[in-house]
Amino acid sequence: MSWGTELWDQFDNLEKHTQWGIDILEKYIKFVKERTEIEVSYAKQLRNLSKKYQPKRNSKEEEEYKYTSCKAFISTLNEMNDYAGQHEVISENMTSQITMELTRYVQELKQERKSHFHDGRKAQQHIETCWKQLESSKRRFERDCKEADRAQQYFEKMDADINVTKADVEKARQQAQLRHQMAEDSKADYSSTLQKFNHEQHEHYYTHIPGIFQKIQDMEERRIVRIGESMKTYAEVDRQVIPIIGKCLDGIAKAAESIDQKNDSQLVIEAYKSGFEPPGDIDFEDYTQPMKRTISETSLSNSRGDSKTELKFTSKSKGKLWPFIKKNKSPKQQKEPLSHRFNEFMTSKPKIHCFRSLKRGLSLKLGTGPEDFSNLPPEQRRKKLQQKVDELNKDIQKEMDQRDAITKMKDVYIKNPQMGDPGSLDHKLIEVGHNIEKLRLEIQKFEAWLTEVEGRLPVRGEQTRRQSGMYEAQNTPSVNNCAQDRESPDGSYTEEQSQENELKMMATDFDDEFDDEEPLPTIGTCKALYTFEGQNEGTISIAEGEILYVIEEDKGDGWTRIRRNEDEEGYVPTSYVEVCLDKNAKGAMTYI
Repeated sequence: MSWGTELWDQFDNLEKHTQWGIDILEKYIKFVKERTEIEVSYAKQLRNLSKKYQPKRNSKEEEEYKYTSCKAFISTLNEMNDYAGQHEVISENMTSQITMELTRYVQELKQERKSHFHDGRKAQQHIETCWKQLESSKRRFERDCKEADRAQQYFEKMDADINVTKADVEKARQQAQLRHQMAEDSKADYSSTLQKFNHEQHEHYYTHIPGIFQKIQDMEERRIVRIGESMKTYAEVDRQVIPIIGKCLDGIAKAAESIDQKNDSQLVIEAYKSGFEPPGDIDFEDYTQPMKRTISETSLSNSRGDSKTELKFTSKSKGKLWPFIKKNKSPKQQKEPLSHRFNEFMTSKPKIHCFRSLKRGLSLKLGTGPEDFSNLPPEQRRKKLQQKVDELNKDIQKEMDQRDAITKMKDVYIKNPQMGDPGSLDHKLIEVGHNIEKLRLEIQKFEAWLTEVEGRLPVRGEQTRRQSGMYEAQNTPSVNNCAQDRESPDGSYTEEQSQENELKMMATDFDDEFDDEEPLPTIGTCKALYTFEGQNEGTISIAEGEILYVIEEDKGDGWTRIRRNEDEEGYVPTSYVEVCLDKNAKGAMTYI
């Protein structure tokens, strides 16, 4: 089966067919190229998707990814990133092994095809030239034969005419012989040309054209083989990445299997455990029995000793309310006797938060907390303090490593003065030493707070009652334990410690008027050490170096109430200001 013998007369059709084959090859190249573009686009979209759902660094979202389910999700995102990388590999391999190779082959194929068909046209032109030569020789032979016949006829006519001279007859005879000789020569030339043409034609159809068509056939078959190999490569490129893609999917499955619901539950406990004990039982309050009064020098009953069971206050006499209860501005509401207030305080557990505590707790939740994390529940505060101590230890280790490196460099400079001046490193050593000293002081401060918190965390199993704890706290100094019981299990502040402190000051401060309608008196001044943006309700903004008035000192909750003018007052962190209390207010000049 050969195109040279079977398709010897289909030169034009073969030319069209080979051009169609090249078009098919170029179409396949275009298909692979578009596939690589899709793979690149898909890989890019997968990478963007993985990046989009990655937790942001140094954000609250990153802290939430400590749970095993979230870690599995992160592993899934990482595996998807690797998965996208394999699609990029597919694109790169298809481009290098198929697109580029076939593009180069198409150029070579076009040149080869052009050369073969050029040889075919040249052979056709040669046989056409031979055919034209044969036709020319044939026509000349035909013409000479006809002229020889006419010359012979004319000679015979002249020879038969008696009126013609011998000279004319001889001339006609010579002319006839000449024409006859020319015819013979044309005959010989025609015969030679014909033999030559037949030989050329045989060579053309049995040697040259079959050889050229065979080359074209071989070229076309190589094209077909090459496109088949490219299709195999196309499949092999995909098959090569299947094991790695399988590993990516196995990694996702393994990450899913690593999810531990029990561990996540424990992490929730560690994240939100307050460290408080559950509240104790509520005592029964028997209102059917009259309250037994205790008459003494510090009694809260009427000093006249009359038999009245209630203390009546009128608006003219400015009755003194219990220090923890704000005066009700509604004139229609009947005021309860002070003895009942005292009895209720002694027999019930303080649960109601005053407005100032609720406002302050909300501010601390919404804003930035104090340096000692006193706005957090005990357990969370301990964790934060421990984390801060660990961070400071790491910073100290870095500074110490830097100091060791500078010391070694200084030794090298001492041994080799040409490398540098040892004295140039002294100021760096001093600076690093100061940094280490500052960090150590910070660690001591945070470790002290941490020790304080760890000593105050309640022990489960002792069944400590909040009420008994309150009474025990009344007999202990309240200045250093101001932050022990001021937080509730939900993270907001309570008034237990404030009530204890004011209960001990009841005898001396009982005559103070807690009336919101009258402004609090100034008890000192303060200087702002830092700028504070009071963005939460109940706080006030201050600028560094600003002088303000103190109207309520720190009660142990880390906040001081100050006033700028008659209309602007609020709370600021005590650590942000330097307080100077008046001697008349506290009996001595005090700096905080």
